[in-house]
Amino acid sequence: MQNKFFRIVFIGDIVGRYGRRFLGKALPLIKIKFSPGLVIANGENSAGGLGITRKTAFEMFEAGVDVITGGNHIWDKKEAIELLKDEERILRPINYPPEAPGNGCYVFGTENQPNTEVMIINLQGRVFMEPVVDNPFLAIDDFLQHTRQKIIFMDFHAEATAEKMAMGFYLDGRVSAVLGTHTHIQTTDLRILKNGTAYQTDVGMTGAFDSIIGMRIEPVIRRFVTGVNQKFEVSKENVILDMSIVDIDTTTGKAVGAQSLRIFESTFEQQLLL
Repeated sequence: MQNKFFRIVFIGDIVGRYGRRFLGKALPLIKIKFSPGLVIANGENSAGGLGITRKTAFEMFEAGVDVITGGNHIWDKKEAIELLKDEERILRPINYPPEAPGNGCYVFGTENQPNTEVMIINLQGRVFMEPVVDNPFLAIDDFLQHTRQKIIFMDFHAEATAEKMAMGFYLDGRVSAVLGTHTHIQTTDLRILKNGTAYQTDVGMTGAFDSIIGMRIEPVIRRFVTGVNQKFEVSKENVILDMSIVDIDTTTGKAVGAQSLRIFESTFEQQLLL
């Protein structure tokens, strides 16, 4: 790829130990095959399926992730509060109260393309989401007034597909990519909108495919059937890695290519070595 273009790999929500382990095996081959300039992963479910810890964060960094985004579960482990104070490469949504620890954005620079900087933004939706945070549309408007970066990548962590789609069209031409997380279900609508913004409703997850959003099936069904709380456990059945790749023109900041992939642990070497 010519230096005019910058490639970003975004990996869907990493769920628990089995998601982390597969990330560690697959990401080195992903980097060889696709040669990204930047790897981003959502890690808010990396610790036991809910939350993030220092251990899980640095496993992801050691695997080759450059920046970790979060969402409404980023605080589920107490140590995340200090972790986000210490580590600027781990993001929480920008539309949380200013008193919340951590940052909602990070500027990534690369030695291979020294004149290229990427602004990574984490934003959270409000529809069917807890806690209720500031209006994401107004928050991103305010944020964009104060940034000069040409390449801007957003993880929009939200439940409702309509809210995600509205955000994509709202920001079309103003940011390079709006890719959704939170539902753990890979959607087939990755595209480049008419003004040059790459959009996808949900990138998916890195975890067990034979599961309910990464958790063992039986306890989740019992919860729905009985209404009684159950202990949810991370599943290890048929692990996958969902990811999206966006190529961005460094001159304009607009997306020029986008593809979505699902890699299975059972066949990942064949998929990535072909």
